[in-house]
Amino acid sequence: MKSPFTSIELFRREFNAGLHVLAEEGSFGTFILACANATGDASLLNDIRPLLEKQYQDLYEACRKAFLKGRSVDVVDEDLLVFLKLHTMGFEEIRLGESRKEDIWKIQFNHLRSFRPRRIAQFVHTGLMSEPFNEDAFNFNKSFMARECFWQGNLLGRQVDLFYNKYPFTDLHGLLVLDRLANHAQLLDIADHRYVFELGHALGNNFPGVGFGYNSYGAYASVNHLHFQMFVDAEGLPVTHACWLHNGGDKSYPANVQVFDSVADSWKFISDLHAAAQPYNALYLPGKVYVFPRKTQGTVDVPSWSSGFTWYEMAGGFVMFNRDEYKSLKVENIEGYLQLLRVE
Repeated sequence: MKSPFTSIELFRREFNAGLHVLAEEGSFGTFILACANATGDASLLNDIRPLLEKQYQDLYEACRKAFLKGRSVDVVDEDLLVFLKLHTMGFEEIRLGESRKEDIWKIQFNHLRSFRPRRIAQFVHTGLMSEPFNEDAFNFNKSFMARECFWQGNLLGRQVDLFYNKYPFTDLHGLLVLDRLANHAQLLDIADHRYVFELGHALGNNFPGVGFGYNSYGAYASVNHLHFQMFVDAEGLPVTHACWLHNGGDKSYPANVQVFDSVADSWKFISDLHAAAQPYNALYLPGKVYVFPRKTQGTVDVPSWSSGFTWYEMAGGFVMFNRDEYKSLKVENIEGYLQLLRVE
């Protein structure tokens, strides 16, 4: 495939075309991926729902026949578990996600994301800044992941793979893996940091609202294989609002955040966090990077409606799994949760 990065219109067209293909493929993983991506786009869901329903019925029948004969199904365990959760809920219950704003904070009800496996994001931090890459654990080199890759090639001088996010929570949500076969753990170095900073700047004109999120080890990184989360948010996440002190306003942001407009200054701050084994999240936008030092995962109770606070929550977007709680969440709840993650 030629580079889709020349315009956001081309990118979206190719992105959605790939989801149409996956909706017909007939595997558990691609069925789940296509379902979850379609629930964020009414037009896409309407287009591919008949394809998804046929794939669902075929996969269910394959399970039923295999289980009746005491045989296993050729599927990754986590995909089978998610499929069975979907089946328990009922295919007809798959609906569009919902979103609203509470003051400037962004809130969404994302039911299908509640089914995702938590992988290393569920573990208590070891006190280290990273762990060695483990080829036996989940990583982007697994053979079944090839089906979930949207694009691969040379992008701004680096070999990258852009995978669909299997359980997305923002527009055009992908996983950007740098030099995949080099097997780098989820730990930034100066070259990776500079690359993503410059990539945001390079894509900014063609991709209004483009950004990259990063979760360090201990800050809800779910895969220990170097990657960033690419997304588009044309409106801007709440942390970018002019009301905050870090953006020249007069209001203190409830979580710790530092904003930088240079690679050198931001890397000095990040390298100091590495030296202190201090987990953090980062948000790369064209010409800026926001860095959020935060309490380590597992040391602060996570509310029942969330799987943990990642770069997205730290930047002011909240993904919720329970619709009643989605409707009732208030500003004081949001700011209270962010304040609990502050570090001195």
